[in-house]
Amino acid sequence: MKRYLILLVLVMGWSTAALRAQEPADSLAETTVAPSDAAGEDSAAELSDEALWDKANTAYINNEFGVAAANYELLAGRGASSAKLYYNWGNACFKEGRTGEAILRYRRALRLAPGNADIRHNLAVAEAETKDDIEAIPEFFLATWLRGMRHTMGCTAWTLLSLGFLLLAAGAFLLYLLAARLTLRKAGFYGTLAAGALFALATAFAAGERRELRDRTQAVVMVPAVSVKSSPDRSAKDLFVLHEGTTVRIVDRLEEWCEVAIADGKKGWIEAKRIEII
Repeated sequence: MKRYLILLVLVMGWSTAALRAQEPADSLAETTVAPSDAAGEDSAAELSDEALWDKANTAYINNEFGVAAANYELLAGRGASSAKLYYNWGNACFKEGRTGEAILRYRRALRLAPGNADIRHNLAVAEAETKDDIEAIPEFFLATWLRGMRHTMGCTAWTLLSLGFLLLAAGAFLLYLLAARLTLRKAGFYGTLAAGALFALATAFAAGERRELRDRTQAVVMVPAVSVKSSPDRSAKDLFVLHEGTTVRIVDRLEEWCEVAIADGKKGWIEAKRIEII
């Protein structure tokens, strides 16, 4: 029996290590690009990722928000992706008055760190600046509560927690099988049921966070104002107008057009170049 326990612990340890390797980085990895000695000042393109990150943060502290946003954008163009990067980038855009870009960056940051209260607060402040006041369709309270609970942690955290519950369930099941006393066997039985239920819930939350992280149907309006059409044609009837920063859901695509839906259920067609996917 000890061999089975050792094997189980080794398998769970390997799974945890593999999942940690897939977790989005919270800090920027430094590249090996060396700055040039020919010029008096290093250009942003010649700086390492860490040096460019420091330069962007310094510019933000000095109220040079345009410079900071440009450097954050350059970092993202190099492949850097973290909640910190998108959060700082969103702050710089908001200070510049670029509300649509700020909301887009905050929402990308929130996907990587759904439980971060600062990101949610700043997103709410930015969305309060938008012109469209859209009343969402009421939702069943249980669905809202479950989604709020799921958003307290990211995909990787829920996955690791589910593995912990699985290990706990396995331990409780072994107690049920091997314990000599009836009270311990009962504890093992009910412990297996409880841990199994928690494992299923955590796994469902992890799957939900993963789907949301990979979702390509959410987008933000990036132009000051755009008319939503009744069909994918510039000459089609205008149904309503959306403004910069409004979040929409893409339900269909046709060449350079997207059919979008807003929170109150209204639908229409909009040019794809007017929005940017989160």
